[in-house]
Amino acid sequence: MSLVNFSGQNVVEFTITGFDHLPYHKLMGTVILLAYCLALFCSTTNICVISTDRRLHRPMYLLICNLALVDIMFTTGASTTMISVLLAGDKTISYHSCLARVYIYHLGDITECLALSLMALDRTVAISEPLRYATILTNQRVFILIVVSWLLGICLMGTLVSIADQLPYCQPVIKYVFCDYAAIIRAACVDPEPYWVLSSTGALWLLGGQFPLILISYGKLVFTVLRLPSTEKGGRTFRTVISHFIPVVCYYAPKLVSVLLTRVGVTLNLTERNALLIISTLVPPLINPTVYCLQSKEIRGAVLRVLRRNLL
Repeated sequence: MSLVNFSGQNVVEFTITGFDHLPYHKLMGTVILLAYCLALFCSTTNICVISTDRRLHRPMYLLICNLALVDIMFTTGASTTMISVLLAGDKTISYHSCLARVYIYHLGDITECLALSLMALDRTVAISEPLRYATILTNQRVFILIVVSWLLGICLMGTLVSIADQLPYCQPVIKYVFCDYAAIIRAACVDPEPYWVLSSTGALWLLGGQFPLILISYGKLVFTVLRLPSTEKGGRTFRTVISHFIPVVCYYAPKLVSVLLTRVGVTLNLTERNALLIISTLVPPLINPTVYCLQSKEIRGAVLRVLRRNLL
């Protein structure tokens, strides 16, 4: 395609070309569709069960409900584009729809990180200060923390999308598998380096700020659990800590792999970058609701009560 100068206002649509060089489009699209539908089903189930059962209106379950909502938004921002390209064969996406999905995807990404941080805080207080837990973390305080996390994400993403909307585009082609900030910045006919400052600062805050705090929190939890008497209660507490750490690993692992490989001089090609993107957007929303549903006896019990009530 020849390069044609477009202004941001004149771009009508983008073309997604990230899958062009890959085989088995239908198979890949079917796998992504199944993973997306399963993630939606599991997250929606958690939200419905927690919101309708007053016995679950407690801080930990409010945070699980928030994480499920974030998971839906995070995976929807990316999966719907990939499914459309792979299964429907529609590689074009309108300019404003692409910007909207950039906003939704990255808002989900930021709030997912903050949701995991809040859950680490919740478990730290619950295990380290069990007698004061109910007075330190009330439903009202947890709700305020959730609102603040969303407001931070909304403000940051509003700024990034506003920057992207003002750029001129040389050719409206996205070489990645869905619309995200990096993809549309690279599609613009500008030097991308100045436009990485804000996004890089946000990424540094997520990886260099939030992730160490989460590790410290769970490290403190493990230390606290190891000091408990070797009883069944101590074993259950340790399993709880491990189950809460699994979503953290699923969320941060693809990001850390990309960063660490870059630091040691390994350059990822486009296919490898796209693979990491797909894993990072599908695995956490699929794992999170499953882990919390299986780990929480209260949620399992509520689900079973709903099933019995509807089937009998």
